[in-house]
Amino acid sequence: NGDGSGKKQITKREGYDGGAVYSRDGRKLVWRATDPSNPTTMARYRELLKENLTEPMKMEIFVSDANGANVRQITKFGCASFAPTFTPDGKKIVFSSNKHNCDGRRFELFMMNLDGSGLEQITELGGFASFPEFSPDGKRLVLASDHGAKSRYEFNVFLADWVD
Repeated sequence: NGDGSGKKQITKREGYDGGAVYSRDGRKLVWRATDPSNPTTMARYRELLKENLTEPMKMEIFVSDANGANVRQITKFGCASFAPTFTPDGKKIVFSSNKHNCDGRRFELFMMNLDGSGLEQITELGGFASFPEFSPDGKRLVLASDHGAKSRYEFNVFLADWVD
C-alpha cells in the first residue's frame, strides 16, 4: 500500500537497523545493523537511545528473505559496514566498509556472496568510497568517493563499467 498501512515489522531485536534494499527479483533483503553480540556497541546504542539519538557506529551486514524470514548476519568485522546493495544477478552483495582500519575514515567497496563467503575488495581509492548502486541494465556501477578531492568534505560521483 502506498499509504504505509500494509507495513510489517521484520526485525524484532534490539539495536539499529537501516538502509534496507531489495534484490532485483524481490526475493531477498540486505541491510546494515548493529551486531547484537557486541556489548560495547550495544551499550553505546542504549546510551544514545535514552537521549533519542543515534550515530554512525560499528555496523554489520544482514540478509533475509523478502518477508523477513531467515535473517542472517553475514559480516562480523567489528567495523563500520554499510550501504549494501545486490549485484544485478542477485548472487552477491556490494557494500562499503572500513574493515582495514575500523576506527579510520578509509572506506572501500567490497563484494561477497549472500552467505558472507568469497569476500573481495573491489575498490582501492585510498579514502572514502560508498553508496554503490547499479544501473537498471546492470552494466554500470555508480558510487560516491572523495578520490581526487581538493578539500576534506568534497565528494564526487564516479561511474564504472560493471563486468560479471
